[in-house]
Amino acid sequence: MTSTPPIVFGTDGWRGVIADDFTFENVRAVTQAMAQWMKREGHAEQGVVIGYDTRFLSGSFAGAAAEVMAANGIKVALSSAFLPTPALSFAVRERGAGAGIMITASHNPARWNGFKVKPWYGGSAPTEVTAAIESAIPAVQASGRTPYAPLGELEAQGAVERFDVRASYLRACANFVDLERIKAAGFHVLIDSMFGAAQGWIAKAILGGATTVQELHGERNPSFPGLRAPEPIAPNLTEPMGLIANGGFDCGLSTDGDGDRFGLIDERGRFVTQLQTFALLVHYFLEVRGERGAIVRSVTMTRMVDRLGELYGCPVHETRVGFKYLGPKMMETDAMIAGEESGGSAFRGHIPERDGVLSGLLVLDAMAKTEKRPSELLADVYARVGPHEYDRIDVTVRPEERAAIEARVGGAHPAQIAGLTVTGTDQLDGYRFTLEGGWWLLIRFSGTEPLMRIYAEMPSMAQVEQALAEGQALAGVSL
Repeated sequence: MTSTPPIVFGTDGWRGVIADDFTFENVRAVTQAMAQWMKREGHAEQGVVIGYDTRFLSGSFAGAAAEVMAANGIKVALSSAFLPTPALSFAVRERGAGAGIMITASHNPARWNGFKVKPWYGGSAPTEVTAAIESAIPAVQASGRTPYAPLGELEAQGAVERFDVRASYLRACANFVDLERIKAAGFHVLIDSMFGAAQGWIAKAILGGATTVQELHGERNPSFPGLRAPEPIAPNLTEPMGLIANGGFDCGLSTDGDGDRFGLIDERGRFVTQLQTFALLVHYFLEVRGERGAIVRSVTMTRMVDRLGELYGCPVHETRVGFKYLGPKMMETDAMIAGEESGGSAFRGHIPERDGVLSGLLVLDAMAKTEKRPSELLADVYARVGPHEYDRIDVTVRPEERAAIEARVGGAHPAQIAGLTVTGTDQLDGYRFTLEGGWWLLIRFSGTEPLMRIYAEMPSMAQVEQALAEGQALAGVSL
């Protein structure tokens, strides 16, 4: 008899394949463990907010979680429609809830779904929270007695209420940008919502003036047709890149499956990497908005922001990958901005959480205030810090291969990578090789997918490609 694999939380939540390990039974067990944590930590009386994305059965899984929470005597606010993860996190704070649940697998392929926990401050749950929930799940499963009642009955009793946060969330975003200036700018904006939960949200905020919007994939389709996964990276954005390259648009914006990640395409149809985009936003905050404060970045984020921090007198803090690390560091340091390589950025005064919708609005705000297009904004950054090139490759690996790969990489001691001298190594998150000039190569395993990722930031694209090839050789893998 095959044993059921344990439910494990990764970089941001628990994720599994629908109908395989992501089942209604397991969702109820995880919810029951979370309800017990809320009661134990004194957060149950504030209630719980539950939201969901556009994936297959996400609304039904959210309903199942609501049934369990309400059966535990915890007041539930259940979203009346799919919504982006940052809007769910915002609702947790706006309503003063004890915690939030978001049913989403973010940027994973269509076969996956997931369960994200958002504590009372509206950010990603740190390891100590998810570990407490995770450790209680086996006992819940063994008991076979997860309490729940029919959702319709709970709504009729008032134990579950429906809510719609879009209007108040967009009003909060308006506090960060000059929407009237954006509307009057006459921009022609192409938005690729990737069939995800943020569809229509940016357009709703900026329409009503001379600015126009064309939205691609702005409807619900749980199969994400034409996409390996709803992740706003160059390989998944060939359609909008081609449309913009043909002329007529000032920029392209894209959000991932649950709206917490952001991708940018410049006015010529070229993808602006996530590292370039974050550096662009940091420079905009420092130079145009005149803000000051700490900057938080993940180990995989560009060193351009370190240089900007030096130039503008702002400390830069490095964390492991995942907003369960960046968010707490952001709150601890009252950071101005935080970002990770995946395209997620957070901003002081909003939520300590990635927000793809607000990131897109801030890029438009930068364009409106400077009267510059994305390529010009990036040129301004390079004028201060010099050119930085970056790329990442993902290699699918089987669990049984991981130990051998780690042994090979951990035992490697190259003197040079891409022609640059190796000056140091560390294992803050994966295996990092630091090179002369501050350039770097990193090999790490994803916390959300069965992938090994190899990252490199170098002074030229040729060196990036060489470093990635050498990284594959160090790991003993090939695409």
